[in-house]
Amino acid sequence: MSPTFHAMWASLRNIGRNAESGGYRRYAWTGADADCRLWFRMQAEARGLDCEVDRNGNQWAWLGDPLAGDAVVTGSHLDSVPDGGAFDGPLGVVSSFAALDELRHRGVEFTRPLAITNFGDEEGARFGLACVGSRLAAGQLTAEAAHRLRDGDGITLPQAMAAAGYDPDAIGPDPERLARIGAFVELHVEQGRALDLTGDPVGIASAIWPHGRWRFDFRGEANHAGTTRLADRRDPMLTYAETVLAARREAELAGALATFGKIAVEPNGVNAIPSLVRGWLDSRAADQDTLDTVVAGIERAAREYAERAGIDLDVVRESFTPVVEFEHALRDELGALLKGSALRDTGRDVPVLGTGAGHDAGILSASVPTAMLFVRNPTGISHSPAEYAAEDDCVAGVIALADVLEGLACR
Repeated sequence: MSPTFHAMWASLRNIGRNAESGGYRRYAWTGADADCRLWFRMQAEARGLDCEVDRNGNQWAWLGDPLAGDAVVTGSHLDSVPDGGAFDGPLGVVSSFAALDELRHRGVEFTRPLAITNFGDEEGARFGLACVGSRLAAGQLTAEAAHRLRDGDGITLPQAMAAAGYDPDAIGPDPERLARIGAFVELHVEQGRALDLTGDPVGIASAIWPHGRWRFDFRGEANHAGTTRLADRRDPMLTYAETVLAARREAELAGALATFGKIAVEPNGVNAIPSLVRGWLDSRAADQDTLDTVVAGIERAAREYAERAGIDLDVVRESFTPVVEFEHALRDELGALLKGSALRDTGRDVPVLGTGAGHDAGILSASVPTAMLFVRNPTGISHSPAEYAAEDDCVAGVIALADVLEGLACR
């Protein structure tokens, strides 16, 4: 791996890292987020790029005139899920700067503007909605809806932005900026083992599965855990637990994914029967019909359990992203560029694979031509400190991205 890549990776490694878990807590509009943004700006300035922040807090580092149009843009995000891994997001940003270094080393001449981006709040760890920065820019999240977002401490998104020195009243659609983009290519560590199974260091995304988040509110009756007979209880935790198991069954039957990964309990006492159990469902499937079937089956089971136990249930869909088919022409162009690159000495096509994970590229695909590159993850683990990509594969990712950018922006 180039010394430049190593230096960037080392300078970013400890920002927002929790000493106990070894994972990252880089949440939107926090001190760790500010440090990541400073890191991005310093990398841009060190390369003579013009760095700017758009109305939604997304960072852009420009080579060439951004107003010229038909720009080639690459990048990803720097925020994390709670105790997330080092590669999800940052690998794409670091690789983008490293790919630019590689192209300059090759002595290529750019014929189109080039930009590197850091999209804000991609993971949605703080406010519960993924891809806030790109959703706002693409007009898929209104300013009014964004202003209603709150974190677990009740702090609103506008309050958090203002405290970080940004203007929350400026957020909203940014069609003029997106109209400058001719192609957006995002590199990302694979969140699965498809490339490990094929033996390929790099792959191309075909599509992002439709996915969404649903909040299930189970309301029962608070009572004393030591004095209330089991027969007299209206315990929402039992209904929630049955719903978690139902989600697993429905997903297995449909060949889909369903996860209750977040829970909030009131009053949250060891010796208290809960009055409220709030659980968040994340569900994904290869197609819309399957996803609808799975979520409907989970909700139907939850309501049956709730009625039987005297529990009140509310279900709210908090976010949803339909299936994203990346533009075939751009996807095929990436395949042709990489098939002829030094990475492919076998003459085989670069593998094309779908993913159940959401990305900023998926949000932007409705507005601009987008594509994605994946770097092999030998364990398939993501959203965990165990997330990993080998050094040789990271190098392969940088070279692949450089080959793609050269083909798109230097012709």
